[in-house]
This record gives sequence, C-alpha cells and structure tokens, in this order.
Amino acid sequence: MNQNRITVMLLAAVLLGGCSSNEKAKEKAPLRVRTEVVKATSDSGKRTFVGTIEECEATSVSFTSMGVVKRVLVGEGQRVTQGDLIAEMDDTQARNMLLAAEAQMTQANDALERYTMLHNAGSLPEVNWVEIQSKVAQAKSQLELARKNLADCKLTAPVSGIVGRKLVGAGETALPSQAIVTILNIDRVKVKLSVPENEINTISANTASHICVAAANVQIAGGSVEKGVQADALTHTYDIRINLPNANHQLLPGMVASVVLNNGSSNAVNTILLPITSVQKRNDDSHFVWVVDAENKARRSQVTIGYAIGNDIIITSGLSEGNRVVVDGYQKLSEGVNVVY
Repeated sequence: MNQNRITVMLLAAVLLGGCSSNEKAKEKAPLRVRTEVVKATSDSGKRTFVGTIEECEATSVSFTSMGVVKRVLVGEGQRVTQGDLIAEMDDTQARNMLLAAEAQMTQANDALERYTMLHNAGSLPEVNWVEIQSKVAQAKSQLELARKNLADCKLTAPVSGIVGRKLVGAGETALPSQAIVTILNIDRVKVKLSVPENEINTISANTASHICVAAANVQIAGGSVEKGVQADALTHTYDIRINLPNANHQLLPGMVASVVLNNGSSNAVNTILLPITSVQKRNDDSHFVWVVDAENKARRSQVTIGYAIGNDIIITSGLSEGNRVVVDGYQKLSEGVNVVY
C-alpha cells in the first residue's frame, strides 16, 4: 500500500511539473506581428487629398410674388439659355389688375383732356390743375406696376446653364423668392477640399495640382487656387477650391476627385513614412511606435510626427533607416515581449 501511494505521488508530481512547463512555454511563446523596415523616401512636397466637384456658379430662379404655379417647362439636367421660359404662374389676378389699371388710366386721361381746355381758357384754379396732373401720374404708375406683375407671372432664365434641381412643380403654391429651379454654370467647375491648418500656409493661388476624377475617367492639371480664410470649428481645416475647365461637361457637381497638391519645392528631402495606424498616442499627447530590437523583443520608441500623405504619416524624428517597426498586431504588445514576424 505504501509503495502504491508513493508511486501515485510521483506520477502526480511529474504531471504537475509537465503542466507547469507547458504553461511557462506558452507564456514565453512569441507574439506574431507584421513589420516594416524603415526606409527613407524622397518627399518633393506632394500631398494627396480627397475633394468634391462643385459648379462654378449656382443661380436660384424664383418668382417675385406669391401664386399657384401653372406649369414648369424645364427638367433637371436640361440646358437652358438666358431668356428661355422656365415656368408660368396663374395670371388671372394679374390680368384683372391690369384691366382695372387700364380703365383708371383711361379715366385719368379723359379728365386731363377736359381740364386742359379749362386751364388754357384761364377758368381753372391752379390747385385743381395740379390735382388732375397728380391723378394722371398715379394712374400711369399703377398701370406700369400692373403690367410688370403680369409679366412676372412668366419666369425666364436670368443666365445660361444646366438645370440642377427642380424644386417646385405644377399646382404648387410658390412664395416670393422661393427657388423654383437652380441653374448651374458648369462650363468651369471647382474642386473643393479641406486642408489642415498646419498646411494651409504652404498653399498659394499658384500651387500646382493634379486632379483625377475616376467617375468621369478624367485626369487634368488644376488651375488657380482659391483659399478660404475661416477654419472649421471642429476639424480645424480650411476649404480651398481649385478651378478646372469643363468645356465638354464631363465633370458634374458631386463627383469625388483625388487631388495631389505640390508646394513647388525644388529641393527633395528624404523622409520616413509609416502607416498612420502604426503610430500610437500617449495620454500626454506624445507619440510612439513599437520597434523590434536585435533580440526580437518589442520596444517602445518615441517619435515626432509631421503631416499625413494619404494613409501614411511623416516621422520627423525618433526613427532611423533600417529600424523594424510593427505595423500590425501591436495591440497585444508590451515592453520586452518576444515577437515573431
């Protein structure tokens, strides 16, 4: 019995020792990560942004008075020329007002004719002569106003362009200054993009750019640049707009454009680029990356960052060419842990 008990205890000790060894082996098992070797690249001042195509100018076309829209003669995307009829409003009331104004004008002219004979004969008091002239002037003003109100029941295009949006249809009541349609000038267009505040001063009206619009299969050199002067309160970015020719109207408002800006620097500088996601931020707002040392251990390395270029970011200090940086799998890392790549 004692011999059996000793045997069982020895087996248990062996098994426990084996489990402990396995757990220690697991604890020491290196973590698998994906790494990149730091290489200095030539940065000639180019930056990549995403922008949106906008019309050169948009004009809202509206009636000057309230009324029921009788018909709208244009549709979205239709080309219109300055002076073309856009829409008509029910003109019944305007016509009645014109008839009343014409009758009042006729009456005033008749009275003026009779009063003129009395005035020429010297039998009309001067006050009455002034009064009839005033009534004629008032009748003429009312007639001109009635004619204008009737003419305003027809809405014509103030400029040439493409109908962007049709906002009111037949049978709806239009309010004064309510847009019926918008007319867009897309003979030239603009690319709108947002630029971080630390880069806005590197951009001028003559900054070179290259625009790629995949939806229209268009690649074109950008024109003059318009810089905004008021930053977005949340993103601290400034809007800029790049002018583009668009004679064949391939570029339409709303299309997404890839924009490459070049600050014109002739001195290319060797810079280090890393994926933005590989750079971590501490509570004190400093930044670091995980590097793999010669013993395949993960070490934190504090870095200073610059501006972003697409999905990458410039590292201005803290790394040297040849360093191996963890770019994926860093979430489970801790100082000194073994890694495999």
